[in-house]
Amino acid sequence: MEFSSKLLENAVNEVSQLPGIGKRTALRLVLHLLRQPKEQTLQLAKAIQLMRSDIKFCKSCNNISDIEVCEICSNPHRNENIICVVEDIRDVMAIENTSSFRGLYHVLGGKISPMDGIGPQDLNIEPLVKKVKQGNVKELIFALSSTMEGDTTNFYIYRQIQEYDIVTSTIARGISVGDEIEYADEITLGRSILNRIPFEASLKA
Repeated sequence: MEFSSKLLENAVNEVSQLPGIGKRTALRLVLHLLRQPKEQTLQLAKAIQLMRSDIKFCKSCNNISDIEVCEICSNPHRNENIICVVEDIRDVMAIENTSSFRGLYHVLGGKISPMDGIGPQDLNIEPLVKKVKQGNVKELIFALSSTMEGDTTNFYIYRQIQEYDIVTSTIARGISVGDEIEYADEITLGRSILNRIPFEASLKA
């Protein structure tokens, strides 16, 4: 792809690094920005810059937040005895959209995947185990995607907290095997949370 401007080429190259964006789509987006009023484009650039520099990760659950402790964790009306374990913040957003869960979350930041070089030490697992050891957590809900990596991660965490007096459950398999949580429709996902099953039962399935 030939460019008449090095500045345009650099912008296209940067945008094309976004997931699902090829060079042609990146060019279309960049040209669209060029056609917009300069103030609008600068506002977009400022929003991205502020997001990158000022955004925080909740000290309690590792969810993305504007403050040290996110609004979910600091909400006194949430049930702090139940923690839903998810892969990333997109899953938190998906479950919150169902309005079916009133507990707290714990964001792992990924799944165990030896093929990708991701082990337990690369995830936010140790703080979760620490929460369980403190004795306030009564139930862990495993809400990871029903893939081999998700099941491996669930089982690893289960083994870490098995000796403690805590209920472990997993979302019902209304979510098809191999599906990602974030793509499930709200009704199916909500029912899967409400109709969760004991984790031990899922091991026998």
